[in-house]
Amino acid sequence: MGRNIREIVVGLGAAFLVFLFLSGLNPTPFLLGGGALVALYLLAGEKTRGGFALLDQAVDGPALSNVTFAEIGGQETAKRELMEALEFLRAPEEVEALGIRPLKGILLTGPPGTGKTMLAKAAANYTDSIFVAASGSEFIEVYAGVGAQRVRQLFTRARNLAKREGRRSAIIFIDELEVLGGKRGQHTSHLEYDQTLNQLLVEMDGLRREEGISLLVIGATNRPDLLDPALLRPGRFDRQVHVDLPDKEARLKILAIHTRRKPLAPDVDLEAVARATFGFSGAHLESLANEAAIIAYRRGRREIQMADLEEAIEKVMLGERLTRRPSAEELLRVAVHESGHALVSENLVPQSVAAVSVTSRGRALGLVRRVEGEERYLHTRRSFLDQIAICLAGALAEELVYGERSSGAAEDFRQAAALAREMIVHGLSELGIATEETVGRVELRRAVRDVLRQEEERTRAILAADKERLMRTARLLAEKERLEGEELRQLLASLRINHPPRIKC
Repeated sequence: MGRNIREIVVGLGAAFLVFLFLSGLNPTPFLLGGGALVALYLLAGEKTRGGFALLDQAVDGPALSNVTFAEIGGQETAKRELMEALEFLRAPEEVEALGIRPLKGILLTGPPGTGKTMLAKAAANYTDSIFVAASGSEFIEVYAGVGAQRVRQLFTRARNLAKREGRRSAIIFIDELEVLGGKRGQHTSHLEYDQTLNQLLVEMDGLRREEGISLLVIGATNRPDLLDPALLRPGRFDRQVHVDLPDKEARLKILAIHTRRKPLAPDVDLEAVARATFGFSGAHLESLANEAAIIAYRRGRREIQMADLEEAIEKVMLGERLTRRPSAEELLRVAVHESGHALVSENLVPQSVAAVSVTSRGRALGLVRRVEGEERYLHTRRSFLDQIAICLAGALAEELVYGERSSGAAEDFRQAAALAREMIVHGLSELGIATEETVGRVELRRAVRDVLRQEEERTRAILAADKERLMRTARLLAEKERLEGEELRQLLASLRINHPPRIKC
C-alpha cells in the first residue's frame, strides 16, 4: 500500500513538471521546494523510526534465553520469589481452575549490577517463554506520539514472535523502567513522557491470553521512588522483588560460578575473597575474577594466585595502578596518613585491616582495605563512632607528625560527616529522635559538628599514645609500599605500649 502511494505521488509530480514545462514556466523553484520537502520528510521519518530499529534488533535477535536460575549465584530469596510468581505461566490451566488472576507485571528493584537482567532472562528460560528486551530510554523521543507507538509495537511484536516460535507465553523485559514510567506531571517541556507512560498502562491493563498466548512484563529499576504510583498498583506490577547486594555466602557462590572455568592456584581461598568484598555486587565480583585472570596473564602465570585476586579487589575498588610516583617526602606523608587509619582501626576493631598500601590508584594515593569478621546489618552508636574515628585518623596522624594536615583527607571528612548525620537521624545521639524536619537543618548541622569534634579528640588521644608505633609502621610501609593485615598486626604486637583509657562515647 505504501509503495503504491509513493508511485502515485511520483507520477503526479512528473506530470506536474511536464505541465509547467509545456506552459512555459520555469520548474526550478518547484524542484527546489519539492526537494526540501522530501528531505524534511525523510529526516522526520528516520527520527521516528530510529527507536524502532532498536526494538527490531531486540525482537529479531535471540528470542529464547539460555540463562538458568542455577547460573545466578547468591540471590536465593529473589529467585524463590520470582519462581513462585512465574508458576501461572508454567501451569496456566491449574491457575485458571483455581480462579487466580494471572500476574501482569513483576518489578525487580535493587542496586546496579545485582543481576536483575539475568533474573529476567532466567525467568524466560524457566517458563519456556519468548524473551523480548528493551530499555526505557528507547521509548522517549521529542516527536509526540512516537513513544506510545513504540510501546504498542513492542507488545504486538512479542505476541507475533511467540506465535511464530510456537510458544504459549512471552516475557517483555523493560530495563531502566524509571525513564519510561517516571511520575507524570514532572516533565513540563512536553507531554511525550506522559503519553508514553499512559500507553504502557493501557497495554498492561489489556494484557490477556490472546490465541493462547500469555504476556508478562518484567521491569527493572534501581530508583523505584521515581516510578509513577499508577504503575505500582495491583493489577499492573503486582509483585515487587528486591534484588539486594549479596552477603558473604552469596558472594562465595558468585565467585565459584565466575571462577569455575579459570585455573586457580592451591593458595586461592575464595572464602577469604568473599569476606574481603563486602558491598560488592555480582557485576563487581565478575569483574574481579576477570581482572585477576588478566593480572595473572600479565605476570606470565598459568594459574590465578591469591595475590592476583587481592590486587584485583583493589583495582575494582579504586581503579588501575598508576605509574606516577610521589616524591620520598610525599610518600612518607601518605604512609603516615594510611598508617593512622590502620592503627586506629586495629585499636577500635581488632583484626579489621586486610591490607595497607601506598600505591596510587585512581584518585587515591593510598588505601586501607578493611574487613570485619561478621557482616553487620544493624549499627549501634559505638560502631558509628568507631567508624567516624577511623575516617578522621589519617588527617590527625598527619597533624600529629607534621603539625598540619594536607588535602588528601577530603573524602575521609565527607564519609565521617555522612556517618555522623546517619547516626543522628537514627536517633543515636544526644538529640534523641531527630530528623531535619523535627529539629531543623541548623540544629542538625550543629549536632554533626559536635559528634565530629568529640571523635576528633578521641582519635587524637589514641594516636598520641601510639606515636612510636605509628612512625614505625609508616616507615616500613613507605619502604615496602604494602603491608598485609597479619604483617601489620605482628609489627604492632612487637612494640609494647600503654594505651590511654577509652574515652566514653
